[in-house]
Amino acid sequence: MRRGAILLALALLPGAAGARTAVDASAPEGLAVTVYRDPARGADEAMDRDWPRGFAMISETRTVTLPPGESTVRFDGVAEGMVAVSAIVTGLPGGTIEKNRNAELLSPAALVNGALGNRVTITRTNPATGQTQSEQAVVRTRADGGLVLQTREGFEAVRCAGLPEKLTFDRVPEGLSAQPVFSFDTHDPGGGTYRVVLTYLAWGFDWQANYVATLGAGDGLGGVDLALTSWLTLLNDNAQGFPDAELMAVAGTLNVESDFQALADPPQAERLRLTCYPLGSTAAGSPIPRRMPPPAPPPVMAPQADMAIEVTAARRTEGAGAAVMAGEEALGDLKLYRVPEPVTVAAKGLKQVAFLRKDRVEGRFLYEVACLPGAGRADFQPAARVLETVNDADHGLGLALPSGGVTIFEPSSRGPLLVGEERLRDHAEGQDVEIALGTSAQVQVACRRTSEHDPGEAPRKWTRMEAELANALPIPVTVRVALGPSAAWEVRGRGTGQVRDGMHEIETKIPANSDRKIRWRVRRAGE
Repeated sequence: MRRGAILLALALLPGAAGARTAVDASAPEGLAVTVYRDPARGADEAMDRDWPRGFAMISETRTVTLPPGESTVRFDGVAEGMVAVSAIVTGLPGGTIEKNRNAELLSPAALVNGALGNRVTITRTNPATGQTQSEQAVVRTRADGGLVLQTREGFEAVRCAGLPEKLTFDRVPEGLSAQPVFSFDTHDPGGGTYRVVLTYLAWGFDWQANYVATLGAGDGLGGVDLALTSWLTLLNDNAQGFPDAELMAVAGTLNVESDFQALADPPQAERLRLTCYPLGSTAAGSPIPRRMPPPAPPPVMAPQADMAIEVTAARRTEGAGAAVMAGEEALGDLKLYRVPEPVTVAAKGLKQVAFLRKDRVEGRFLYEVACLPGAGRADFQPAARVLETVNDADHGLGLALPSGGVTIFEPSSRGPLLVGEERLRDHAEGQDVEIALGTSAQVQVACRRTSEHDPGEAPRKWTRMEAELANALPIPVTVRVALGPSAAWEVRGRGTGQVRDGMHEIETKIPANSDRKIRWRVRRAGE
C-alpha cells in the first residue's frame, strides 16, 4: 500500500518525467538585428553574396504563457543559421533546464515518413475525361526507396500508374515545422504569462560600405572638392526575414575563434525519392534502356526566395536630408551604426541604408611613382593618379569610414562620367585617405641610376639617382616619388627628409606643360 501511494505521488508531481507540456511562444513582438562583417574578409575583398560568412546577433521579444510545472517552450521561425549554443533566454522565473533545436524541417519526405502506417488520400485525374477520383490508402514505405501505398486494389508505387495523381495528408506529423524551431525546457511552479527575450548568434550575414563620390570643378592647382554619399549594404542569406527590426551594424575587426558555420548546422529538408519498378514481364525480362537515365535531382534544400535589394532612404531635395540615416556610435574600439527607425531585413535580400552624406569634401590630386634603389631604366612610365584627403572636420569629413567600395564620377558636358573604382580599408577619424584612380598618360616619370656601381654591389658607397618628371597637362601637378624603405636605405638630397608609411619620399610640384629633374643619393642603412 505504501509503495502504491509513493508511485501515485510521483505521478502527480509537476516535474515528473514525461509531464512536460509543449507551449508555443507568440510571434516576435520586437526584433533587434546587429550585423557583423565576415572577420576573415580582407579590406580588398567584396562580400560574397552567394556564401556570406559574417554573422548577426538577433534578439526576439515574445510572449509565453506557461502552465504550472515543467513545460517545453517552442520558438518557431528562428533564423536557419542559428548558433543554438549561443542562445540565451531571459524573463522566466524558472530559467532554462535544457535547450534543443529541431533537426528536421517540413518537406514531402518528412510528411511521408511521419505518415508511415497511417491513412492518406490519393487523388487521380483521368487525362481523357478530366474527372478526378479519390480514395483512402495506407503508407507502407518510407520516402527514401520509392513510395508504396496499400489501396483496395493491393500495393502500388506512387507515380507509376501513368495518371496524374497527388497525395493529401490530413495533418502534419508531430515535430515537423515549415520554419526552424528552437525549444527549451523550463519549470514554473505557479504558471503565468511572461515577456521573454531570446538572444542568439546566427550565421549567414554580412555587410559592407559603398561610397559614391562626385568630383567638383577644382581650383585648377591640384585642389579638388567632391560630394560624398555612403551606404551600408547589409546581406541576409537566411530564409527568414526580420520585419520592423531595430537594425545595427558593427565596424571593426573582431577576434572570432568559433566556426559559426559548423556550429549553426542548419536543418535540411529531406528529399522524396519516387522509384517505379521496371516495365515488362518476368518471362520476357526487363527492357534494355536505349539511353542513360537522367541524373538524380539534387537534395531539396529549404525554400529560397529570389535575392532582392531594398534601399532605405529618400531622394534628396534641396535643403533636405535622407528620410533614414544611420547614426555613428562608439562601441569600445569598434564603431556601431544604428538605424533610427524600424526597418525590415528581408529574407534572402540586401538592405541599403544611408549613413553619410557630405556635400563638400576638400582634397587634392597628386601623382605617384616609385624610383627604388638600383633602378637602371631610363624610359618614361605613367604615374599613378591619386585622390587624397584627410578624414577630419577641416576637410569636410571627421567620421569613421568603414571599409568598402568607392565609385568616383567626374562632371562633363554630357553628365557625370566614371573615372575610377577602388576599395577602401577602415579609416579612423584623422587618418589620411587615398583613392587610386589608375595611371595618367599626361604625367610620366623616367628613373635612372647615374652612378656606375649598383647599390647592392657596393653597400657603403653612395649611389647617385635621378628622376625626370614630365607634365603634359595645362595645370601644375604635384608628384610624389618613392625612393626606398627607410629601414633599409639611407637617402640624401634636397627634399629627401620626408618619410611616410616607412618610405623615403620626395614631393615636388611640376608646372604646366613642363618637365624637371630631381636628384638624390642612396646607400644601404646600417652597413
